[in-house]
Amino acid sequence: MFNNRKLGSILLLGALSSVSFLSACGSGTNSGAGTGADAASKTAPASVSDKPVTISFLHWRGEDVKSFNGIIEKFQQENPNIKVEMQTMPSEQYQSTAQAKLADGSVGDVFTSFPGAQFEALNKAGLFSDLSKEKWLSNFNEPLIQVGKKDGKQLAVPYQLVYNDPIYNVKLFEKYGLTPPKDWEGFLALCEKLKSNGVIPIAFAGADIGPGQFMNTMVMNNEPSEDIFTKVEAGQAKLTDEFWVKTLSQFKELNDKGYLQPNALGTKDAAAGALFIQEKAAILASGSYQLAQNKQQNPNLTQKLLAPITVSADKAKYEGIHTSTFLLAVNSKSKHPEEAKKFLDFLSKKEIAAQYANETGQNVTVKDVQYTSAELQVANEWANKKTLFQPRFTITNAENQKAVTNSIQAVLSGKSPQDAAKEAQAIVDQQVKK
Repeated sequence: MFNNRKLGSILLLGALSSVSFLSACGSGTNSGAGTGADAASKTAPASVSDKPVTISFLHWRGEDVKSFNGIIEKFQQENPNIKVEMQTMPSEQYQSTAQAKLADGSVGDVFTSFPGAQFEALNKAGLFSDLSKEKWLSNFNEPLIQVGKKDGKQLAVPYQLVYNDPIYNVKLFEKYGLTPPKDWEGFLALCEKLKSNGVIPIAFAGADIGPGQFMNTMVMNNEPSEDIFTKVEAGQAKLTDEFWVKTLSQFKELNDKGYLQPNALGTKDAAAGALFIQEKAAILASGSYQLAQNKQQNPNLTQKLLAPITVSADKAKYEGIHTSTFLLAVNSKSKHPEEAKKFLDFLSKKEIAAQYANETGQNVTVKDVQYTSAELQVANEWANKKTLFQPRFTITNAENQKAVTNSIQAVLSGKSPQDAAKEAQAIVDQQVKK
């Protein structure tokens, strides 16, 4: 568990009046143009070329393109010999195809990675440059960037701090006299009250990001230990153990009782979001990274975060989930590594990080950032809560991660929790033998 007293003081020291943030989708291709920001990199290596250079910036946050375009303009004005071309793709596609795109260094001089399985895969492929000696690392809150370390080396730097807890519509809760429940029975009662009043309790993107997002809060208090998935991958525990069968049973219960929208398995992220934005659903099973875009599409929304507590109140260990994500990295195959590092140095400046945070509604890991966005105020409530690092990202094998999320989809399609867990465990067993 992350030390949340420490997190609270980190965020407060960072002049945090807020939070909200990751992971999500977007697509498109863009290239930045130029204007200037702050002083040039204090650590800019002498090997930065005096000749015009173009570097590629590859990531999955299509919804952040407008903000990044403005930042790139400033960077290019300050560094007129460096042009940054930006390319994005949807998050699901990014996870499956980014490694192949990065392999020859023609794309992604600067790129991003998810923590967990993708980070491990990219590391094994030797695609990260070691950033350990870069002086600008001191611009970041050190405890929040540990997820980008491997074998003592800082290979990537998380830029965002996300709370992967469902979002709820405050006004709908107030209308029906509801407050975030403290146990599973209370959560079921809340869902029933919403359903009986013609409101979809939970909008769930079962066709793409939903299983991987919602599993975190659903399993956090069922886990016997923080490292349970590490033990599963090592063959020291199994997905057929009580913790995961219980979690799958609770997914099934939500679905069987009609607390997810009809055809939840066929619903993609944007469609689930639309149900929440249009106030047809009271809860969106995603995370803080969607707060800003929800508000943008419906200015009348008042939003907060809640996590389903799947145990009795006295057995609850955690109140929610946090993730340091959007890991910035320099491609080891890059022909322009110093220019790429210079761009990361620029992104680490507190005024640039503040611009990004307030324009996108994403909290950042950079120190001393001033937040002004109303959506970022959610952080005040979560900085000092007991939160667990996202369990899904402790699964370092992509096939195992897929087996876990597929077991959720299997249960929602009618398979018993026991059978779904057995099928998932069979895949893990194959990976253990390799």
